[in-house]
Amino acid sequence: MSPSADRADVPLGERLGLKSGTVVQELGWDDDVDDSIRAAIEETIDSDLVDGSHGDVVDVVLLWWRDDDGDLVDALVDSLTDLVRGGGIWLLTPKVGRPGAVDAADVAEAAPIAGLSTTTTVAVGKEWTGTRLVAPKN
Repeated sequence: MSPSADRADVPLGERLGLKSGTVVQELGWDDDVDDSIRAAIEETIDSDLVDGSHGDVVDVVLLWWRDDDGDLVDALVDSLTDLVRGGGIWLLTPKVGRPGAVDAADVAEAAPIAGLSTTTTVAVGKEWTGTRLVAPKN
C-alpha cells in the first residue's frame, strides 16, 4: 500500500509506509501536537517514538514544524543527523488556515536546499498535514 493511499480502513502508520520494527525519531514535539497521530504511529511500529538523544540511527524522522519554529532548512538538515541512508522524513505541519500553517512553497523551497525531494503529501489528522521528504537517489 502506498503512503498516499487515503482509505479510512488503512491505519495511519501503514499509510505513512511504516511497519513493525521501524525506528521513528520524533523532533519538534510541543503541546500542540496531535497525540492520536503519535499513538497510531507507535501502534504500527510496535514501539515508542525515540527522541533526539536516541544515539543510534533511525529509519524515519517525524518532524513537527510550525511557521514560527525558525529556519526550516536548518531543521531538515538537522533531521538527517541520525537518519539511515535511504530513510525518510515525515514533515508534519498545521493544515492551511490553522495557526502555524507552513506555506507549501516554503517546503518546496527548503527541501532541495537541504538535499531532499518531496515525494508525498497526506492529511494525517484534523489539524496536521504530512509531507514525505527523501534524499534523491543518485
